Amino acid sequence: MRYFAEKAGPELRQYLFNNNNEGKPFNRLQMEYVYKAAKYKARMIGFGSERDFENDGFYIVNDMFPKQREEMRIEQKPKIKTKLYQIDNEKLFSRKEHMEDAEIDPYYLADEDAVILGKDTVTQPFKVKGLIGQSAMSYGALGDRAITALSLGLGMAGGTWMNTGEGSVSPYHLKGNVDLIMQISSGLYGVRTKAGEFSWELFKQKSAMENIKAFELKLAQGAKQRGGHVEAEKVTEEIAEIRNLVPHQTINSPNRFKEFTDAKGLLEFVDKMRSVGGKPVGTKIVIGSEEQAEKYVQAMKETDIVPDFITIDGGEGGSGATYYELAVSVGLPAFSALPMLDDLLRKYDLRDRTHIIASGKLLTPDKIAMALSLGADLVNVARGFMMSVGCIMAEVCHTNRCPTGVTTTDPRYQKALYVDEKKYRVCNYIVSLREGLFEMAEVTGIDSPTKFTRQHIIYKSRFREVAQGKSSSELIH
Repeated sequence: MRYFAEKAGPELRQYLFNNNNEGKPFNRLQMEYVYKAAKYKARMIGFGSERDFENDGFYIVNDMFPKQREEMRIEQKPKIKTKLYQIDNEKLFSRKEHMEDAEIDPYYLADEDAVILGKDTVTQPFKVKGLIGQSAMSYGALGDRAITALSLGLGMAGGTWMNTGEGSVSPYHLKGNVDLIMQISSGLYGVRTKAGEFSWELFKQKSAMENIKAFELKLAQGAKQRGGHVEAEKVTEEIAEIRNLVPHQTINSPNRFKEFTDAKGLLEFVDKMRSVGGKPVGTKIVIGSEEQAEKYVQAMKETDIVPDFITIDGGEGGSGATYYELAVSVGLPAFSALPMLDDLLRKYDLRDRTHIIASGKLLTPDKIAMALSLGADLVNVARGFMMSVGCIMAEVCHTNRCPTGVTTTDPRYQKALYVDEKKYRVCNYIVSLREGLFEMAEVTGIDSPTKFTRQHIIYKSRFREVAQGKSSSELIH
């Protein structure tokens, strides 16, 4: 009975015993938001919030005189053709529903508010018409059906990007003709020789690909401050070929790049990549302390080399596979790291030369608005998109036995994921996020979500003390 309880316990807690706010890493209300936005493009709730307002937390500052929709700087054309679910009959033990064709507004940024990566540094800058994109998820960590559905859905929505993850560009990333940010980790997958050295020739080939709009050097991510890990049973012949590795062997990327050993070397490598590839290059980091972050920013000032973007992953970020101690105890959460980096870049007069991309459990419009207020320019979402293609948070991503076919390369399990259905859910989800973000901007009295600042967020302690302002110390400490 003990073994049975251990085996079935997670499911019993998720569906029967946890209340709507207790589940981790996401509670039931957050999961429901994603599912309803993806299936029905619905965000409404009734009666009232279940948030515990007695606890510490961030809040968005509402304006007494909010903006009207017609006052917003927003592009609503061209319409997006998608499919939405309609419920026919819902009972206690069953629900009958069908999908219908629909046209929805895209919620793009106005052209003058578009974010441009590499505007003054490269010959081929990357222009983004939406503030939300897909965070790094590799082919291998996710199966080909999941990657295909994500690519197609994001391509339908437009105005966004898809980060390839460190596993390089696969044919499935290219299915939806979506803009790609190619991530390069210490494993150098996609740009490595057989001996494991960085290949500038292969990098040039990737730079020539039209869909690849930018490159990201991954030093770390929230759940693992080291290179990636993929179990042998997930490494198919195709995945091994894409990564230039041996199939059916466990993949462990090195803890760090061999090509550089300090911040100055990293920045010089970034600068050479920009020169050779002609496209924007950024870095992905996890901030461990203000001292570490300041050393990085000081190096930018001293070398006069600034990455086109800096992706900050919070310590609460997820992964397909990592070790317990790394996931729970290493790296600052996103809402602590963001204002810290923002302040340091301003201190050294570098803020206008780069963009900050935030990630770490930002799967609802309110959390995205908070991240933008704390210093982010753009936001990455990973697990929200996983849920949009069917993830039920089974937490078996590392086993290759994902019951919904998302984080598995096993054809038997992938049968659960229907690409022609899930691609619409991906599209609906990101459009719902953009719509909700514009509504958050309206209530704060600004005409574009690009204008969120520290003045639009306030922190309340459990003792009812509040802090608002430009200094990170006022909000975090």
